[in-house]
Amino acid sequence: MGTSTTQAPARDVIDLLCAQHGQIRDLFAQVADSTGTERRDAFRKLVRLLAVHETAEEEIVHPLARQKLDGGDGIVDDRLGEERSAKELLAELDGMDTDDPQFLPKLDRLRLEVLTHARAEERYEFERLRGAFGKKELSALMRVVQVAEATAPTRPHPGVESATKNLAAGPLAALMDRVRDLVRQVKG
Repeated sequence: MGTSTTQAPARDVIDLLCAQHGQIRDLFAQVADSTGTERRDAFRKLVRLLAVHETAEEEIVHPLARQKLDGGDGIVDDRLGEERSAKELLAELDGMDTDDPQFLPKLDRLRLEVLTHARAEERYEFERLRGAFGKKELSALMRVVQVAEATAPTRPHPGVESATKNLAAGPLAALMDRVRDLVRQVKG
């Protein structure tokens, strides 16, 4: 199993998102290093975290980057392209049995895409946003992102990478995903 990253509690939106990147790295390791039910359960946690994390970024963080950062449109367009590619692969993996011989090679490809994407966000977007907002604003944005995550879809929805599309399709997708999660939980 992967080691857990211990971090101080998030003080602001950047801390929260970077801490989630650490959790995502840990879950990739846990999925890769486990088998059977443990792998399936870890993968479900990974899918859920990736889905809610990306939705909140698309609804809240990326629009702010477009508005506040010099070159923000290009930065965000690059991130959205990466997110769509990762969502497509994640959706494919979500439809597979975690014991399928093709699962781990595809998971490794997804891991590489997601972690490369996370590093680009941290370097080109998050740190620049930290400089564009004050501490109180970043703290308030953390709460907004947490609300967006609490109501976000729990499965990948490729093609829904903008704030507008997320706000239009998100509530119904979130409801359907959460019903699907409940059915999976009941079935074991």
